Amino acid sequence: MAPRIEERQVQTGDGVAIAARFVTPAQPTAAVLIAPAMGVPQRFYAPMAQWLAEQGMAVATFDYRGMGASRPPRLSGFPATIMDWAHYDAAAVLEALERQAPGVPLHWVGHSLGGQIPPLVPGHDRLERIVTVACGSGYWRENAPALKRRVWLFWFGAVPLLTPLLGYFPGKRLNMVGDLPRGVVEQWRRWCLDPEYAVGAEPGVRERFAAVRSPVVSLSFSDDDFMSARNTESLHGFYTDAPRTLLRIRPREAGLTRIGHFGFFRAEHEQALWQRYLLPALQGAEPALAAMAEGSTTGT
Repeated sequence: MAPRIEERQVQTGDGVAIAARFVTPAQPTAAVLIAPAMGVPQRFYAPMAQWLAEQGMAVATFDYRGMGASRPPRLSGFPATIMDWAHYDAAAVLEALERQAPGVPLHWVGHSLGGQIPPLVPGHDRLERIVTVACGSGYWRENAPALKRRVWLFWFGAVPLLTPLLGYFPGKRLNMVGDLPRGVVEQWRRWCLDPEYAVGAEPGVRERFAAVRSPVVSLSFSDDDFMSARNTESLHGFYTDAPRTLLRIRPREAGLTRIGHFGFFRAEHEQALWQRYLLPALQGAEPALAAMAEGSTTGT
């Protein structure tokens, strides 16, 4: 029987409607929340959600407030921060997923920003496993070289000049990330200018990372033109009391020529990446995973 697909609005604790999509098999054995990257709509993750459901897992995707199908008619002046995305939006969809598939292990798959925020989400202690993909600190001086050459103009030119003028960041017109609510991009800028990213920029965030006990698996890529190895190591180093496995995957190890920052989620990589790396990460096979990739580490 094909998994059931349902698109609906999820109400957050502060009364905002979030667009979410649930893909549910007849008898789920686990549940997975896929948390999106900055500026990436949930439809980008639909192929992976469908595939995971075919493996027996209930899956939820969603759009943060101000993004994708959760975007209001007018973005200028729309109130939203990254902390809202975590504390309200992701938390509400996580609770809805638990109701959709009660009594099964609950997992988190986060892409880039989506992998940075689990410690900020109420209820993260219920997660059986956290898998981060192409994820690390956004500290600009440690970005991958290809990004660092451009990001200075972004953080010191485009964002501080255009955002106050328009009441939001017009990234779509500039081919930079996408349109973002003012509060989101200004908070993100503050994080990215801090050597310790959100941990250094926001009070209490260090303690939230240290409070995580769920096993964390990081899947990062040597050809990621956004996240450097140092970005990845920095962010995951704040999980001081969680079991951590960091896999730095070279495309050739998976029989590919290119993965980059977005390629992991593309349907054509179902066998090369999802079957080989994602499924074992969700099933708790860290030792086997670490043996597959060069430059990988496992520890607490």
